[in-house]
Amino acid sequence: MTDRFAAFRHLSYSRYFTSRFFTAFAAQIVSVSVAWQIYDQTQNPVYLGWIGLVQFLPALLLVFVTGLAADTFGRRLVMGLSILTETACAAGILFLAATEQFHPVWVLGILTVFGVARAFLSPASASLAVNVVPREDFANAVGWTASAWQMASIIGPVAGSLLYGVAPVIAYSTAVVLFAVAAALIFSIPKPPQSTSIEPKTLSMVLGGFTYVWKQKIVLGAISLDLFAVLLGGAVALMPVYARDILEVGETGLGLMRAAPGVGALIVTGLITAFPIRDHAGIILFACVALFGLSTVVFGHSTVAWLSILALVGVGAFDMISVYIREILLQLWTPDQVRGRVNAVNSIFLGASNELGEARAGFMAAKWGAVFTVVAGGYAAVGIAAAWSIFFPGIRKARNLHDGNPDG
Repeated sequence: MTDRFAAFRHLSYSRYFTSRFFTAFAAQIVSVSVAWQIYDQTQNPVYLGWIGLVQFLPALLLVFVTGLAADTFGRRLVMGLSILTETACAAGILFLAATEQFHPVWVLGILTVFGVARAFLSPASASLAVNVVPREDFANAVGWTASAWQMASIIGPVAGSLLYGVAPVIAYSTAVVLFAVAAALIFSIPKPPQSTSIEPKTLSMVLGGFTYVWKQKIVLGAISLDLFAVLLGGAVALMPVYARDILEVGETGLGLMRAAPGVGALIVTGLITAFPIRDHAGIILFACVALFGLSTVVFGHSTVAWLSILALVGVGAFDMISVYIREILLQLWTPDQVRGRVNAVNSIFLGASNELGEARAGFMAAKWGAVFTVVAGGYAAVGIAAAWSIFFPGIRKARNLHDGNPDG
């Protein structure tokens, strides 16, 4: 029988998991509070687009150094320093809220620094996971690590909206404390073993992540599928518009809407950790991306709160399966000495699909409206799933995820 808690038999992973949870929890509080406060003050969805863009650009501009830093320096050190920087950013936003200087320009400036921290955090944290659990427990750790994000995605937005309802400074203060504790937990992990490359720091080494991803077509197809599907189909950025102007449910409703995808994802996480995907992984991946798009369409058309939340539960559930498959493909099929650089490439894809997707949604909504933007994006995600099943037949034929063999 599968041991559902195998990864937690290792103390270092338990600390890592808790840190990831607190970091994601704090990030959700900041995200929902900042988005609501900016939109409530301006009623302009363009600023929602800028929130995504300023957090994505650092990851794009620093891609050649963030992964290399994770492979060259201790991944624990890079992750800890990144979380400390996020702590400082949350403290900066707290200061603006407390002194009533919450101007979009100042906030976007702080979020840019936050984006720099996340650019270094993403490859380091993803790469550290494989160094704190044995290989045989890694698939279990992937499921639990994803659940840390999803649990935070459920609790964080609701907590953030409730705390913001009391006072914005309470919400931001909570985030500061959570970030600080998360950093302390990472620094408490004993230095794990890590393979390092002995080759000189040449351009080919810096580009190693791109080279590996380009050569491994299944990995390239899997992460680019997620890139374009979420880039076009993501609706998170426009939730403040739906909460305030379409569904009229206020900041508490926004918190519930932001939490709904996490509920769906957490349900799926419980299922796939107990019953891992053993066969037909590629077909399942494409089907779930298409269903993610259709769930987005339902949300876009809905004017009833309960139906909108139910559709968002579906969005999170189907996206979680895609995340699970992609993470196993990426981590188990990547040599340890280039894992940081490959994860930096992956973080670019993730950032483009999430933050750049938010920018796309905000700018489109300012011109064509929120409903059209969300519905068109959902249908586009369905089209991407169909197209990628043709362009990348290797993914469609992928079966067993756990052997490092697409045909296993």
